[in-house]
Amino acid sequence: MAVIALAGCSGAPGVTTSALALLLSWPLEPGRRMILAECDPDGSAVLHGLLQGTLGDRYGLRNLSVAARKGEFSDAFWRQLIDLSSEDGTQESPRERLLLPGIADPAQAASLGSVWKGLALMFRGIDADHGHDVLVDLGRRGAVGPSSVLAAQADTVLVVVRNTLRCLQAAQGRVSALEEQVGDVGLIVIDEGPYPAGEVQRVLQAPVVTTLPYAPREARVLSDGADHPRHFTKSRLMKAARTTSTLLVQRAAMRRARLGPRSAPPSDEEVTHAR
Repeated sequence: MAVIALAGCSGAPGVTTSALALLLSWPLEPGRRMILAECDPDGSAVLHGLLQGTLGDRYGLRNLSVAARKGEFSDAFWRQLIDLSSEDGTQESPRERLLLPGIADPAQAASLGSVWKGLALMFRGIDADHGHDVLVDLGRRGAVGPSSVLAAQADTVLVVVRNTLRCLQAAQGRVSALEEQVGDVGLIVIDEGPYPAGEVQRVLQAPVVTTLPYAPREARVLSDGADHPRHFTKSRLMKAARTTSTLLVQRAAMRRARLGPRSAPPSDEEVTHAR
């Protein structure tokens, strides 16, 4: 029962692929759901990646703008979710693993001020009322600017980095800024490069919460909709994602315990006036 935000930096470190791996491997108790919200102001990577452009603009963040103005945000939110329960190759109950697709065009981000605020309130309500977990994919720029309210309201914020020199250099400014903004930022390391976790922690001055393997073949299933390799659910990537999910929930619970309970869940009127 947590709201977890994932952020990145320049150089495509793998935020969305990591988020999808977590969504599809997250252990769920009966009646629980996992929701991934693609809140990257640079545009959706899932619509034309995993989903191969099959949805057009029928679902996604842009459609929530009108609902926010009409005071219908909560109902509209649930209608915008896409069921990805079967994408991991297992036979699960429907609508357990849900995706809120992002925007198709980065130009649309300028009109989403009310949506970012509404979502921050909505995620608190989903957690408090239903006990569902929420992953927020902030992409490269979503942890700053208008959408940064999502990072501020999350139980924990993690920056996805690759342990290469180029990515570590790019991540230094982002991690430092987020630490100042929300405090207690953690790292998810994609193990592509030569630097061990201790060196990554030293350079970025933040704890490595977990490491995911660099697995291009499995990652392409999630990033580009490639065919599932044999035993995809038992691959190194998905096994590591399952372990990671437990660590993230524990980290979120510890941070929430330190900071105390959050506000009550929002009404549609609160969401409407969040603009």
